[in-house]
Amino acid sequence: MHDPALRRLVGAVLWPGYLGRELPDWLRRELAEGGLAGAVLFSHNLPVGRVAPGEAGRVSRPASAFRDLRDDVLVGIDEEGGNVTRLEAATGSTLPGAAQLGAVDDTDATAATGRALAERSLAAGANVVLAPVADVNTDPRNPVIGVRAFGDSPELVSRHVAAAVRGIQSVGAAACVKHFPGHGDTHVDSHHALPTLTIDVEEIERMHLPPFCAAIEAGVATVMTGHLVVPQWGDAPATLNAAVLGRLRAMGFEGVIVTDALDMAAVRETVGAGPGAVQALLAGADLLCIGNPRNRGAATAPDQDEQDFREVQAAVLAALDDGTLPVVALERAAERVRKLGAALAGGGFSGERTEAPGTTDAASWGADAASVARTAMTVDGPVAPAPGPRTVLDVRGRATIAVDGDADYVADALAAGGRVVRLDTGAVPGDRLRGAVAAAAEAPGAFVVLVDAIGAHSAQRDVIELLGAIRPGAVVVNVGMPGARLPLAAVHTRAASRLAAEAASALLEVGSRREATA
Repeated sequence: MHDPALRRLVGAVLWPGYLGRELPDWLRRELAEGGLAGAVLFSHNLPVGRVAPGEAGRVSRPASAFRDLRDDVLVGIDEEGGNVTRLEAATGSTLPGAAQLGAVDDTDATAATGRALAERSLAAGANVVLAPVADVNTDPRNPVIGVRAFGDSPELVSRHVAAAVRGIQSVGAAACVKHFPGHGDTHVDSHHALPTLTIDVEEIERMHLPPFCAAIEAGVATVMTGHLVVPQWGDAPATLNAAVLGRLRAMGFEGVIVTDALDMAAVRETVGAGPGAVQALLAGADLLCIGNPRNRGAATAPDQDEQDFREVQAAVLAALDDGTLPVVALERAAERVRKLGAALAGGGFSGERTEAPGTTDAASWGADAASVARTAMTVDGPVAPAPGPRTVLDVRGRATIAVDGDADYVADALAAGGRVVRLDTGAVPGDRLRGAVAAAAEAPGAFVVLVDAIGAHSAQRDVIELLGAIRPGAVVVNVGMPGARLPLAAVHTRAASRLAAEAASALLEVGSRREATA
């Protein structure tokens, strides 16, 4: 634990988050002296404000701070477009999400979106874009993937994953496909518990691995593991499972295997972040994503970032000391991480930035992105013109920590200057739900109910059923996955983003006499 060379070797596989918009002293020291691989950016590290289509050149303070220390630092960011954005967390993403792109099914548009995501990320200082999602969303109940996936077909997802990888890596960033071996057939959120894939291995091979194969063939630089159990491959979650990660290597992947965040409940509340880090390295992972220090909410300590980092660092050092973790395993992982940092410092994977086939200039991509959002929307039933201001009854579930924000930009955009009423269906007893919905429905003018989960047994669907009798002229705006026909006219946006909300608001303004299909 006191060997400087071994401490630097450990640092080379650690990827922490940090608090604040300035690099804390501990992080600067670890980057400059401790051999730290880099860090992961979250919204609280970045300037607040909307990123316009032409602002890719705006460089944030983290960008210059990291580059001043070392040119091979790996800086990651969850920037998927659609629901998941760090750069535009306060105002909503202005780029299409995966489900929108999958509905349009134009791989040139997907490549262009990937390029725009990468350019914006690079301007903020991040050279590893934690996207695209390669999960095939085969379980409609999925609480964490849903519209973050391109679709429910392995063929569709595969071609768009490959296009996104090419777009991201065409401008000198690394793409990171996730969440191997596939999080699309789960109905448990691994941020809160440990999910199990109950399907057999043959179905995993047929339905969920093809997009990862497509990403590998497209030259993806990194792959992120999923915290989920495949019983036929063992009791340990994929992140900690040598059989699962060995399967990824057997598929031909030679790049960096990145763990999903070790502070997620699927690891922290089962084996613990420190022991989980050691097990991940033993299983074949290369880069340990420690997580977002703000995930503890009100319990976050002023030095939570350093506490989380030291917990994992100490566990790995202790495993070296007692022989649990062979030095050679750590050396292999550190070497893969080093090669990735060197490649990115050199401008990309071919040594220079190249154009991705079919992409457009990022500065002009805003209009094209809006077109994708409009085309991706589907409409069930005629929608009468509903000019603003509108009353919006927002009955969506609260955002997961994967989204890194709980702003009301979607509801506000749909309200168009009107009122937003938030109804937490989980907090209202069933016998009082009708009264709560009826009270909200008394609002004058145009009325919109905003939902994101309309499965057969969801409370959100119950609200829609009630409104069908109480206020039949109301319109549903569904930012989740489309489902069975509803008793009200419905607009399905396939994303909870600023871009999607503005497209839906524009449609509500003029109405739609016919049902639209993507």
